[in-house]
Amino acid sequence: MKALTPTGRADAAVGFAEVEQPRPGPGEALVKVEAFSVNRGETFQLEAPGPGWRPGKDVAGLVVQAAADGSGPGVCRRVVGHPPAGGWAEYVCVPTASLAQIPDELDSVRAAALPLAGLTAVRLLRTAGALAGRRVLLTGASGGVGHYVTELAAAAGAELTVVTASPERGRRLAELGAAEVVHELSAARGPYDLVLESTGGPNLPLALTRLARRGTLIWFGQASRTPATLDFFGFFAGPESATLRHFHYADSDVPDGVDLATLVRLVGEGRLTPEIGRVAPWTETAAVLTDLRERRIRGKAVLTLA
Repeated sequence: MKALTPTGRADAAVGFAEVEQPRPGPGEALVKVEAFSVNRGETFQLEAPGPGWRPGKDVAGLVVQAAADGSGPGVCRRVVGHPPAGGWAEYVCVPTASLAQIPDELDSVRAAALPLAGLTAVRLLRTAGALAGRRVLLTGASGGVGHYVTELAAAAGAELTVVTASPERGRRLAELGAAEVVHELSAARGPYDLVLESTGGPNLPLALTRLARRGTLIWFGQASRTPATLDFFGFFAGPESATLRHFHYADSDVPDGVDLATLVRLVGEGRLTPEIGRVAPWTETAAVLTDLRERRIRGKAVLTLA
């Protein structure tokens, strides 16, 4: 079968190769991939790929071989899945605990945009707790996670301020429910009961200064790829006794498939909108990865297989 594999080149991070079709284990289904989405974090992984590793964590397609242990969807069921790797291919094995069925009215392009970004958003807000009436600040709001968080947090009653560099992207976030859009973190007034911080570097200590006393900052990313430095005494300038919490989406007691089913339901009910900034055939994956890394794509990028 055809699959996209790392090349080690900066100008074209992936290329096509013929690889053996995977064989599902007892708790896995074989999925014929119809569409997959790419994530900015995967562009970083491609800079130094491990031996034998193939990218791909967000897929949508058709089950062509059900799990031998009887778990999960049966043959010919349309699914969205979150495999550990290898999804940028014609076929991929996905643990049945990481699959959710999708209805006919949900196309594969929108379904493929759900897994990593949607799981991150749902679990981040679950970690944050009740949002009604709370003032919330979200940094790095222009990506797939930011759009999902904005729509879900606003629907839950948060008074949300988002940080995005682009006025165009800011207008869309306002449409999704953001109460305020700023284009520099320094313009966020605060104080905020909750800060959701995804950029790291100098933005993390700056975001901390916008936090209310005994507020909570959840650090869920480092898009700047720059380490952050905090000053203990800086807490006394406002966010005294604040809570600083690290978050990673994979650290969840809820199976991926359960949360994926929730995301599918919310999309079906019109309460969640996959924000897709680019759809292209998978032959253009290398170029799309470059645009994603350089922040030329708003929301999610989805690649389709013929």
